Amino acid sequence: MDNHVGNELSKKYCPRFAQVAVEKGFVTSEQAKKALSEQMDDNLSNRSHRLIGKIFLDKGWLTPLQIEIVLNDLFKKTL
Repeated sequence: MDNHVGNELSKKYCPRFAQVAVEKGFVTSEQAKKALSEQMDDNLSNRSHRLIGKIFLDKGWLTPLQIEIVLNDLFKKTL
């Protein structure tokens, strides 16, 4: 698949929670990278998988309302 087509499909159908949270200005790209790294470390260490939103919440980087806003945005993008 052409990379451009793959990128367009990904934007339309596979937006990522962390990416949307950064785009909305709720977290920084550095915070998103740290949360993704923490999620990967958990997975590789056979600890329970945690959603990125839960990691952001646990660290105090997002509020429950901000998580809801990001999820609503993600849902709209997949319709």
